[in-house]
Amino acid sequence: MRLALLPALILLALTPLAQAQTATPAAAAPAPAAAADKPLAVVNGKEIPALYGDLVKREMAQGQPDSPQLDARVRESLVNLELLSRAALDKGLDKEPHLAAALDIRRKDQLAKAYLEDYVKAHPVTDAEIQAMYDKAKTEPMEPEYQAHHILVKTEAEAKKLIAELGSKKAKFEDLAKKYSKDPGSAKNGGALDWSDRRAYVPEFSDALAGLKKGEFTKTPVKTQFGYHIIRLDDTRTPKLPPLDAVRGEIVKQLQQQRIRDAITAARTGAKIE
Repeated sequence: MRLALLPALILLALTPLAQAQTATPAAAAPAPAAAADKPLAVVNGKEIPALYGDLVKREMAQGQPDSPQLDARVRESLVNLELLSRAALDKGLDKEPHLAAALDIRRKDQLAKAYLEDYVKAHPVTDAEIQAMYDKAKTEPMEPEYQAHHILVKTEAEAKKLIAELGSKKAKFEDLAKKYSKDPGSAKNGGALDWSDRRAYVPEFSDALAGLKKGEFTKTPVKTQFGYHIIRLDDTRTPKLPPLDAVRGEIVKQLQQQRIRDAITAARTGAKIE
């Protein structure tokens, strides 16, 4: 878990100013690599630690390779941030109730994230826990998966008309889906949906799908928040649990989330909350 850098949006907003300044030959010169104990800049006698530059660079890089130009942008953005924040303090804006509350909440948020990160590191997930969770999953019934087609239209009347055409066998399901379905993800493929269990769909859709036999389609329109569906069940299968090595990373994430819940529970235990 990497902590989010709070002033990132402000710094990115200031980037055009930094770019404008680096447009001159003098500013475009590569910035020397900052030593760990050497400040990135000194603004009106106030040092900006090199560590600030390292943190901000992570946010501003956005996948770009390290370069003198990026270093210059980071430096100029931090200089602008120092000047503007100092101006705000001089005007007493930090005493404004809403801003003061926002600053306090953000500070506490970062401290809470740091505490949870430290807690997870101090309570590492063990191989025994991973194996135990995997063994438990093996004993639980697997949710069946469905392969299906569907046609999505806006009105019930449209859906009933298409159902009648399918019932009379005047048209193929796939052809009607390509022509009439409003689902951009599946219409071009004749309404085909990927193998999925019921959790992939809204309840009305999944209930109708689970009630079909292989090869059947719904004889009445299925209304959901997206419109009216005609659903055909093509096949079902019971998936197999992947090998432990294939799901180890996901198990670790789940156990780490449990660690976080444990930390929160421990912090609340004994607290006086009114």
